[in-house]
Amino acid sequence: MQWKFELLMKPPAVPLTEGPVWDGEHLYFTHIRASRIMRYDPGSGVIAEARAGTNRTNGLAFDAEGRLFGCCSGGRAIVRLDSDGKNAVIADRVEGRRLNTPNDLAIDRKGRIWFTNPVNEGNWDKTEQMELDNKSVIRCDPQKDGSYTTTRVTFDTTMPNGILVSQDQSTLYVAESGYARGIARELRAYPIKDDGSLGTYTTLFTWGEDARGVHRGIDGMCLDRDGNIVATSGWEVSGPGPMITVFSPTGRVLETHPVPAIRPTNCCFGGRDMTTLFVTTTQGHFFKAETNRVGWVMYP
Repeated sequence: MQWKFELLMKPPAVPLTEGPVWDGEHLYFTHIRASRIMRYDPGSGVIAEARAGTNRTNGLAFDAEGRLFGCCSGGRAIVRLDSDGKNAVIADRVEGRRLNTPNDLAIDRKGRIWFTNPVNEGNWDKTEQMELDNKSVIRCDPQKDGSYTTTRVTFDTTMPNGILVSQDQSTLYVAESGYARGIARELRAYPIKDDGSLGTYTTLFTWGEDARGVHRGIDGMCLDRDGNIVATSGWEVSGPGPMITVFSPTGRVLETHPVPAIRPTNCCFGGRDMTTLFVTTTQGHFFKAETNRVGWVMYP
């Protein structure tokens, strides 16, 4: 079955949509550089602003209790976006230094927040500077008093991007997605140890480069009910073009579905039966496609 993408929102004047999440009734996604979170109602088809002033928040994720968390790139923090309109800072430092631009996050059943911390130059002010000497994956651990501790957990990433925790909570999937020549773009699987540290990763898939440039690897990704990884990847510069690629947990490519935009950024399943895939792009599109797959999320 080839998926057909239906355009739900045309690209706005200010580009870049990201971070789609489903809450059981509505689909939320971020409009990063406009510092907004948008809400899509499948029943009415209406897309409206759900939250403003998000300071270039990128990835979104619900925890098992239904609380919404986001990667506040402009604020260089992980935040909890409470229903009363307030934002609670969960983490803004690791090892005593300010975060870079948190990009994407995944939350496990223990309430631990795993997030990627690259540098996306367009998502913070030009006056900002890195305090860290790395672009890594960070883990936030909830404490009994409501605070969180932060721990760096990867020491081999150069530009981590999309991130997922497997359904059985044993594996952390990370997209290594830098565009520098000579550094592979990879889909990696890190075993999660009992103490929360990560074991040596397995490379599930690697993107190469050609005379035109490097092939774009994964930006964002989600899971289906069978544990497969559904990912946005590819671009107009080189390689096979903009795609939704479905990988098995071992890295086998099961399906590819061309996306009618130059650079898809992220995706998630939603809808009444969790078979609709929603997709965002660097241009600011918002698409949906009816699929032959059933999505999986921890919440709802």
